[in-house]
Amino acid sequence: MSLTPRLSGKLAARAHHSPVAASFLHRIAPFFATDQVVGGPLLIATIVALICTNSPLAHGYEALWNNVLEIRLGTFRAAHPLADWVDEALLPLFFLIIGAEVKREFTKGSLSTIRTATFPLAGAIGGILMPVAVYLAFNHGTDTASGWGTVITSDTAFALAIIGMFATRLPASLRAVLLAFAAIDDVGGLLVIATAYTEAIDIRMVITAVLAYAAIFALLRLRLVSPIPYVLLGLIVWAATYASGIHATIAGVMLGLLSPTRSRLSEDRFADRVQEPIDRFKRAVAAARTKDGAEPGDDEGAPTASAQKQLGYIEEMAQATDEPAERLVQTLNPWVSYVVLPLFALSAVRIHFSAELLSDAAGSLLGMGVFAGLALGKPLGFLLATWLAVTTGAAQRPDGVTWRMVLGVGALSGIGFTISLFIANLAFPDTQRTEMASLAILGASVVSAVIGYVILRSAAAEDAPS
Repeated sequence: MSLTPRLSGKLAARAHHSPVAASFLHRIAPFFATDQVVGGPLLIATIVALICTNSPLAHGYEALWNNVLEIRLGTFRAAHPLADWVDEALLPLFFLIIGAEVKREFTKGSLSTIRTATFPLAGAIGGILMPVAVYLAFNHGTDTASGWGTVITSDTAFALAIIGMFATRLPASLRAVLLAFAAIDDVGGLLVIATAYTEAIDIRMVITAVLAYAAIFALLRLRLVSPIPYVLLGLIVWAATYASGIHATIAGVMLGLLSPTRSRLSEDRFADRVQEPIDRFKRAVAAARTKDGAEPGDDEGAPTASAQKQLGYIEEMAQATDEPAERLVQTLNPWVSYVVLPLFALSAVRIHFSAELLSDAAGSLLGMGVFAGLALGKPLGFLLATWLAVTTGAAQRPDGVTWRMVLGVGALSGIGFTISLFIANLAFPDTQRTEMASLAILGASVVSAVIGYVILRSAAAEDAPS
């Protein structure tokens, strides 16, 4: 017998019984869960991208993502590098999830009242205005002032993963606050892309996207059950948004906000509807067994056509009890966490580390503006705006959320990665400035993540029952 299985079995058993290993696995589990968007695969992909970009593989690696993929459909032609297709075709799925989750929180979750919903809204507004002001304080009047958009948005995946580390010790409403803040924050960033970093917008395509969106809304009001029209119209919304010149991720958010949060069939109505089909199913199975001479306990043999029909009806009714928004999120979560976000990191993170780049970024107004805008401006704007909203009575902190937790969320808002890197590529056409901004984004994200973790760990310990 090979020693390898024995050795791996012993190591697995030792790891299973080791308190240190168990504690480590427990802490990293939120970064690799499948029931929500997580940051573990994104972090690994980021490290791989940085290694490839700073190794002998750099030329071939970057050439891979610069390869042009062309799609033709009649007179329609779209040709873009692979990296751009990841941004435009895959990244909207991530924002589709964000939109759907926020819709659930606003309609039936911890943000379902006007004052609790105003809380993350105020934080998002402050979290947009303050970092821009901080960035421009460094870069106003310079040729890098146009890069103010790089400090607007936060990265939701990493922030959710860090909060997930304290899932059992922090209130669920805190995650809802982060989700709502991130969604509004991202929409703000996408609108900035559309208005400040898009050269031309095709109004005809915008109208097409709006009409398709309105058609989805109308079908939802008519309670159409079949998913096919929704999928086709959703693709039209995405394609028209993309063709209009507006970043397609905004289509993902808007479609997510349309996802229904009520099931088509309540549990009581489900029980009433399936009772008779269950009885008919039992009679059909019993009749088939009697005909074949099988024993009552014998499970062999395929169900009859009649029994199969009843099973199909019962399954359809069971699916009708699911919330479309919840099902959508559960279906997409693993794909987004393990495919979409890692592909984005692999295609977007292209920082060539060098002593010269580190020196330039640390000593430049661009680098200092980006770092300070994210690591200082975002949390300060979020905290100040939410405090003012609560003090004036316009907003209310959700149940169980303390100001220390709010400070922790504010710190995590300084993790600017996904959209920040994308805007950096739009704002700075030259590679040197793009890399300087990307390095500052990466540094601010690491600092913000560490500070946010420390604050939330303290808040969780304070909130824990004695």
